[in-house]
Amino acid sequence: MHIQFAELPVSDQDRAKAFYTNNLACHVIADQPMGDSGWRWVELAFPHAVTNLHFISRADTLPSADPVLVLIDDDVEARVGSLRAKGVEIVTEPLEAPWHPGRTVAEFRDSEGNRMMLASR
Repeated sequence: MHIQFAELPVSDQDRAKAFYTNNLACHVIADQPMGDSGWRWVELAFPHAVTNLHFISRADTLPSADPVLVLIDDDVEARVGSLRAKGVEIVTEPLEAPWHPGRTVAEFRDSEGNRMMLASR
């Protein structure tokens, strides 16, 4: 058993799709119309992951106060450097997680204001 997808609130599906494909190497699994509202079913896959990402309509414009997803990366410091070079807002620099000695964590915001955590294995 596994989780098929995690839902991520976004305001602009095209902007979010570009953010995840350009910055985190996701590829598009689906991008299909959903009814007459103009909203689409957009589902992305992370490299080597079982769980995909699905965009849902954001209820408001407030950025998330806490991380909405934790992404595991083999080199958190390098990923933060890559994101910073692309203009991504880094919320917290890489540091050792106080709750898990030996594990490095950092946080950034995506194009939609979602706070995301990067963590080493």
